[in-house]
Amino acid sequence: MTHNFDALFEFLERLPAINLPGGRKSIGHGVFDNGNWWVKISLDTGHHLAWRHVQELGYVLNYLSLNERLPSVFMPVSPPPYMNGGVEFLSWVIESTDPSFTPDQCVEWLKGRLPQPVDDPSQWRMDEE
Repeated sequence: MTHNFDALFEFLERLPAINLPGGRKSIGHGVFDNGNWWVKISLDTGHHLAWRHVQELGYVLNYLSLNERLPSVFMPVSPPPYMNGGVEFLSWVIESTDPSFTPDQCVEWLKGRLPQPVDDPSQWRMDEE
């Protein structure tokens, strides 16, 4: 099964705290033998919105509804800490858990629930900030 990642890449590139030292090439992606797909990103953990991105992406992709979860997982990945330690080596992965859930569908769920426009840092503010 092939998946088109272009819309998901375009969306993720707009996150204010995403770390793209090599441009779009900085976003890893692939498809498992079972048809599930994955995308790996890095965040600038020093950016004031980085952990808010983690919280929002984790909420939508992991626990939007306890009864009907999306067929996706958002999680941290890291090389062994004893080899490279430090948050600068921490990456974040979105994985599908059902091959029928496409990257385009993932984008639609994120667009519908993350601050809009997603690239405007002022939209990421919490009411109490």
